[in-house]
Amino acid sequence: MTQPLPRRAPDVDPAFISIAGMIGAGKSTLATALGRHMDLDVYFEPVEDNEYLSDFYSDTARYSFATQIYLLNRRFQQHQEIIWRGRPAIQDRTIYEDAIFAKMLSQTGLMEPRDFRTYLQLFKHMSNFMCKPTAIVYLDVKPARSMERIRERSRGVESGISMAYLEGLYAEYELWVRDISRRIPTIRVDWDRYRDVDEMAEVVRRETTEASFLREVGTWERVTR
Repeated sequence: MTQPLPRRAPDVDPAFISIAGMIGAGKSTLATALGRHMDLDVYFEPVEDNEYLSDFYSDTARYSFATQIYLLNRRFQQHQEIIWRGRPAIQDRTIYEDAIFAKMLSQTGLMEPRDFRTYLQLFKHMSNFMCKPTAIVYLDVKPARSMERIRERSRGVESGISMAYLEGLYAEYELWVRDISRRIPTIRVDWDRYRDVDEMAEVVRRETTEASFLREVGTWERVTR
């Protein structure tokens, strides 16, 4: 007899927290700290085993659509696994952010309009089967700091990223966070103002229990709503 899948009502405990932010924002670092503080399973962004990534950076126009579909598929797989396992978890980069990068590719002529339309239609259909996270933590990191961190970690495939690209990406993130916060409780963190990751993890743990729809963590002493 086939065993029924475990069931969980959407948008309720166990906690499902997603980390969002620019390239080099520190998502993996915060996800690791939150996982430790809150006893969460951690799902990291597929980078090391991404079989499209090097091709994408060497010939972006050719591989843009395939890379975005690959990432969408992997994040959807993670998202659904988190839901159906029914365990508290944190995801390093959300599935909802993927459309930002696809839009950037389309706007710069590196993805064909028909491919972008197909991507958006596929995401729309997939989203009908997704339960929302408990909260999204958005790490607000400015383009200049993002570039510094990209250079510091020296991933060869990222060497061609320009400041102009990061500035455009940041502008799209600003639009995205205003939109997503209407649907999913979102904590906006001025990440440049924090030095102790463990303490930041404790702040996020506390704030997610209140689940307001947009919260800005600006100082250690208080939270501005």
